[in-house]
Amino acid sequence: MLTFFKNLSMKRSAWLLLFISALALESTALYFQHGMGLNPCVMCIYERVAIVGIMFSGLVGIIAPKWLVLRILALLIGLGSAIKGLLLTIKHLDYQLNPGPWNQCAMIPDFPQTLPLDKWFPNVFMPSGSCSDITWSFLGFSMVQWIIVIFAFYALLFIILCISQFKKVKNNRMLFR
Repeated sequence: MLTFFKNLSMKRSAWLLLFISALALESTALYFQHGMGLNPCVMCIYERVAIVGIMFSGLVGIIAPKWLVLRILALLIGLGSAIKGLLLTIKHLDYQLNPGPWNQCAMIPDFPQTLPLDKWFPNVFMPSGSCSDITWSFLGFSMVQWIIVIFAFYALLFIILCISQFKKVKNNRMLFR
């Protein structure tokens, strides 16, 4: 199994699929915001940034997946983004399940001064909703609960891919094939 995942991490098509899946999630979030009129909260914006981190890891992996340094860098960026996104989403779920004046998110995102995404891309990263509102659900689960599943899947995938990098793989290079 680890051989399969190591070989998978060495293919551009796998990194492209990762990038496309994260791009689809980001596009869906923008459709919910601009197409359906659902206002994102600060936690939603932070979760979007984590998805962008996973997209970025896909781009780094696409560059040269056979190079160990770039592959490890892409895996670490993806793993960090997936774990951070999972932790943010769990906190967001706490805001929804236990609303109260003492358990609320901020109304303004706290991006670093060197990376003010809400100022650079206000249509994408400017919050306008409340973290405790549940505005959409599917099969009885809120959007936040679905995002927890998605981030948990990404985190598990990246953990398995990181572990698989220690597996030795035979290199069957032939001069003529």
